[in-house]
Amino acid sequence: MADPKGFLKVTERELPARRPVPVRIQDWREVYEPGDSAVLRRQAGRCMDCGIPFCHQGCPLGNIIPEWNDLVWRGEFHTAIERLHATNNFPEFTGRLCPAPCESACVLGINQPAVTIKQVEVSIIDEAFSHGWVTPEPPGRLTGKTVAVVGSGPAGLAAAQQLTRAGHTVAVFERDDRIGGLLRYGIPDFKMEKRHLEARLRQMQDEGTRFRAGVEIGTDIPWDELRARYDAVIVATGSTIPRDLSIPGRDLAGVHFAMEYLVESNKATAGDQVPHQISAEGKHVVVIGGGDTGADCIGTAHRQGALSVTNLAIGKQPPASRPDSQPWPMTPAVFEVQSAHEEGGERMFLASTVEFLGNGAGEVRALRVAETEYVDGRRVPKSGTEREIPADLVLIAMGFTGPDRVELEEQIAAQFTDRGNLDRDDDFQTTVPGVFVAGDAGRGQSLIVWAIAEGRAAAAHVDRYLMGETALPAPVSPRDVAIGLQPA
Repeated sequence: MADPKGFLKVTERELPARRPVPVRIQDWREVYEPGDSAVLRRQAGRCMDCGIPFCHQGCPLGNIIPEWNDLVWRGEFHTAIERLHATNNFPEFTGRLCPAPCESACVLGINQPAVTIKQVEVSIIDEAFSHGWVTPEPPGRLTGKTVAVVGSGPAGLAAAQQLTRAGHTVAVFERDDRIGGLLRYGIPDFKMEKRHLEARLRQMQDEGTRFRAGVEIGTDIPWDELRARYDAVIVATGSTIPRDLSIPGRDLAGVHFAMEYLVESNKATAGDQVPHQISAEGKHVVVIGGGDTGADCIGTAHRQGALSVTNLAIGKQPPASRPDSQPWPMTPAVFEVQSAHEEGGERMFLASTVEFLGNGAGEVRALRVAETEYVDGRRVPKSGTEREIPADLVLIAMGFTGPDRVELEEQIAAQFTDRGNLDRDDDFQTTVPGVFVAGDAGRGQSLIVWAIAEGRAAAAHVDRYLMGETALPAPVSPRDVAIGLQPA
């Protein structure tokens, strides 16, 4: 184990400082200062090497967390990255973007702040990249089998890397002009600079994975034609249909889905020319939705020079600490202050938007908002509590309802569940033979760590489908939702 008395000697969590707010909102760089190696070693040394490491259960990937905590404490980063890569293709993504359910399950968290698992993880991979330890791992032989992966987010990339290393010829199709999916255009650079994505894509290309950007399957290539060209197909398009807010005034100019706004901002940050870009500069901005996407919109609006930013959440403010109804090792719903929330603006809970108000020229000028009340388990606006909030730009960040389905239904007769996700069996195979699904397209909107886990698992089942057997790991199955391994 790590330091046998580490959790007794060091009882507090220590994380790298975030750059000062007035400084960081002037650029798009990541918000954290460089970490201190001594602090990192102390924190890794707090790991208790539990007899039953519940952090494994908390992580859908089954990361071998106590082992690489011990190796970091000993300063053996080269071996630590081998342990980390054994279960996680992209720790540079999860170490920055995952909400760390492993930390909620940390045994030390029963009576102390949990081990800083996520920070240890990202430090290992950053150290590995800086020393050139992340190298291509091309297969020793080719199988002659071909696989098409549709979608280049974390699920698609994980499946593609696993199958390429197994010896299959893999092509990844992406409808956007660059590879990366949500990692590319949904995540602002202040959360993850794109150099991390580029470094991993270079490794995958050198391993033999082929990337086809700017190709929309269903339009440029019909789904049935793709299925005929390849021995197997993996659908990893994500959950892309945004949940709308159908209230009066929805058609006013200045009311947009969050992802429209974030995609344009990320393209502009990358140096692209974005005509008529949706911008928060000089505007009163209202973000509807209190999740990660809403926080990304808040941080982006601050960097664009918004006059004010207001974040509306329809539900109650979560408690500051773990509630009794969500005991360890469950992942609790607690009040979270992300870096974007530190940068300014107002957060309002129990706020129901009832109408978008226009200025006479077809542009939004305000929102009519009421207090939320619970009636028979439903959240409804409370009569008599309405008030107006100024708004020149409204961003709807209320989540997603499922993948695009029209072409899949019409071209290969794929079936969908009542929740709007692609139907699949325990082998991640859809109702169409040879067509598999991984990530949010089959699971529903979820976490990046689940997307990678499902990509790895789907790859194992595709490999078995093609070869009759597989040596690839399958960390999760679609049944894990039903048995409560992690909430979807």
